[in-house]
Amino acid sequence: MAGEEGGRLLAISDLHVGHPENRAVVEGLRPETPDDWLLVAGDVADTLADVEWVLGLLVERFAKVVWAPGNHELWTPPTDPVTLRGVARYQRLVELCRGLGVVSPEDEYPVWTGAGGPALVAPLFLLYDYTWLPEGFDTPETALAEAYRTGVVCTDEFLLHPDPYPSRSAWSAARVAQTARRLAERDPALPTVLVNHYPLVREPTRVLYYPVFAQWCGTEATADWHLRFDATVVVYGHLHIPRTTWHDGVRFEEVSVGYPREWRKRATPPGQLRRILPAPPP
Repeated sequence: MAGEEGGRLLAISDLHVGHPENRAVVEGLRPETPDDWLLVAGDVADTLADVEWVLGLLVERFAKVVWAPGNHELWTPPTDPVTLRGVARYQRLVELCRGLGVVSPEDEYPVWTGAGGPALVAPLFLLYDYTWLPEGFDTPETALAEAYRTGVVCTDEFLLHPDPYPSRSAWSAARVAQTARRLAERDPALPTVLVNHYPLVREPTRVLYYPVFAQWCGTEATADWHLRFDATVVVYGHLHIPRTTWHDGVRFEEVSVGYPREWRKRATPPGQLRRILPAPPP
């Protein structure tokens, strides 16, 4: 699978189409050229029906759609008639993607050969393990207790079930190990575009309004992955702070739309697809 010469590699995340305003944003998404690929870095929707609607719409418009799951897709909310939990829910999402022709983290990584390539596009499914502790806390237990004390608790604690793993941290460790093995087996001649819902490094979370929330945003286990796996770009979302940053000389793109109450405050309209390759001008 390869990208076309005239296309662009574009990205977006955190579409959250349970909000009508965001649904309208998705309906307006269009490629720049017929050969464009779209990377979707998670948090499409809370229910499987909405995930299917969004990905089905996008796959009709873009030459290829690549999806990495966010925490919201993995929720089992009481409003969703699909009551699968944990690994079983993730597997259903993968089946849904395959039925639509969307590339998931369980599929062969495609190679982008268009402008800015070649590069191996790797959608990742990684979680978090409470190792990104807020300053002043030295154990996950004390940091989690502080989150509950202050009321800054991620909804994952109630809706993201790790079954059959004993905890989200255990599921995270298994996914990190599995994904690292797979990336280590890639063609070393190809640089990578790593697509994950969470940032692979801690630094982007330093600007969070509530620092205690960082423990639901990633894991120390991926701190060197952008170097270890020769990333030319890392694409992520989750933080709802769209921006470009650089870490160890590697470009990181946070590409989220976020909630209407967030994007209404911004000067730029929501739903602006971020160009990943070729690299945009400085």
